[in-house]
Amino acid sequence: MNKVDTILEIRNLRASINESEILKNLNLVVNKGEIHAIMGPNGSGKSTLSKVVAGHPAYSIISGDIIYEGKSILNLEPEERSHLGIFLAFQYPIEIPGVSNEDFLYLSYNSKLKALNKDEISPIEFFSIISEKLKIVDMSATFLSRNVNEGFSGGEKKRNEIVQMLLLDSKLSILDETDSGLDIDALKIISNGIRVFMNEEKAIILITHYQRLLDYVKPDFIHVMKDGKIIKTGSAELAKQLEKKGYEWLEKSS
Repeated sequence: MNKVDTILEIRNLRASINESEILKNLNLVVNKGEIHAIMGPNGSGKSTLSKVVAGHPAYSIISGDIIYEGKSILNLEPEERSHLGIFLAFQYPIEIPGVSNEDFLYLSYNSKLKALNKDEISPIEFFSIISEKLKIVDMSATFLSRNVNEGFSGGEKKRNEIVQMLLLDSKLSILDETDSGLDIDALKIISNGIRVFMNEEKAIILITHYQRLLDYVKPDFIHVMKDGKIIKTGSAELAKQLEKKGYEWLEKSS
């Protein structure tokens, strides 16, 4: 694969929190146009991986590197990584009392434009753009006047994350258990948003416990994590086997 096609390369990454090592020599290569699913039991390091790539300050890098579009991003702040095109949808989206969704999204969008040396847009222009994104995830424009995630159902919070992803149009999106706690209708809406967003210039990492999301969003690769590293990589068929047989089967067969 030509080097320009590689959007993310994680090399022998070791990371810790509170002096406890979570990621242990983890390696991963993600190319443009690919969807990667990361599965594994609780405590295997899946969410840690997503936060470390996004630059969460609670985690320390012991060794290794994270290469994004050919350059190390280890020394970049989370906001700088975001402006470069890395998006993280949280497993538990936070509430921001007193800040409307419209203001939050408008500021986020213009902040990215400014970082790209582009002219900021007016509120009227922004409303036109965000209205199109809301339609994709079946959300009413009244959502914009509500405070960020305050009083939102689980499904609304997850749809809000997908709206942010669509709006920022990031090159690399990491979705941490975006499917957890969703009923089938909400799951279909979220999956549609992911499919609309995806193209050959972007890449997505889906972190999930369940096969069901992968019925709607077809991954190119499935990686299984255990004890801070990827222990197996396979096709979409691997997720179906895990659903039937559990992670113990994988340990016995490896």
